[in-house]
Amino acid sequence: MLRTLTIVAAAFAACGAQAQVLGFGSPPQGQIGYNMSSAIARVMSEEGKIQSRVQPYSGSSAVLPLVNSGELDLAVCNVLEIEEATRGEGAYQGRKQANLRVLGVIFPLYSSIFVRKDSPIKSLADLKGKRIPYGFSAQVTLERIVDAIIATGGLARSDVVPVLVPNVNRGADDFMEGKIDGGFFALGAAKVTEVDKTVGGIRYLPLSDDPKSVAAMKKIMPYAYIKVVSPSPAFVGLDGPTRLMAYDYLVVVGAHVKDDVVYKIAQAMFENKPKLAESFRAFGGWDPQTMNKEMPASFHPGSVKFFKEKGLGAKP
Repeated sequence: MLRTLTIVAAAFAACGAQAQVLGFGSPPQGQIGYNMSSAIARVMSEEGKIQSRVQPYSGSSAVLPLVNSGELDLAVCNVLEIEEATRGEGAYQGRKQANLRVLGVIFPLYSSIFVRKDSPIKSLADLKGKRIPYGFSAQVTLERIVDAIIATGGLARSDVVPVLVPNVNRGADDFMEGKIDGGFFALGAAKVTEVDKTVGGIRYLPLSDDPKSVAAMKKIMPYAYIKVVSPSPAFVGLDGPTRLMAYDYLVVVGAHVKDDVVYKIAQAMFENKPKLAESFRAFGGWDPQTMNKEMPASFHPGSVKFFKEKGLGAKP
């Protein structure tokens, strides 16, 4: 009888483990981070047999502390966010998020300031005295990204008129309502398409790639780089090949998540690029071989094990 009860208890425990649903924190709908999260969650479920629930929050500044505390299990964020969070710097000054780990690097986002297509503003330098979004109380690290972008045009925050917004969605709304002169949003987001249609067309301002401009950008955001992006059906706001700021996005996971679970997520992503791209076409340009690209934070042991088996050699 005791043996029977033990077997039944073990069976229930196994069912409970299989039924565990991971909390996947994400940005609000309309932002690229939400699309990334949804695509990854689908592959986790269909290929890795790991269930998760995508839970939108106001922004990464709200999500990463929840992953750190174990209230959520994973999220996506940019390289600057993981650096500041794990080191207790910048927006996380005095609040070091020591339990965050990198699961894997995905692809870069491309961005600049955009204006209406018929705007007389032709360069970032022309933004002097103009209204652009700032604050980003729910996505605090974005201020540094905006600072780095305008620095390539020889501008500092004191040269523009900051309009405080909680997140990029609100900034886009303010742009559509004519409350700001230049908008800020990553290329390819659904919200950018909405803005483009609403105002009759937008145009991203190109970054300069001369050494002085690049140095000014990297002084503010060392992990950023400039890349020429060509027009495509996935992008609005590009008149032709345009130099934009690029900065890497990654999947971050809590240290509390078990090694075998992280291993399976990394494996599901690595082996299923077509399915990721089917859900979110930006994954079409992703190279799984760069999942272990060096980051300013530690990789999770589960990822390290998977990368080593694949010969990628990620450093812990």
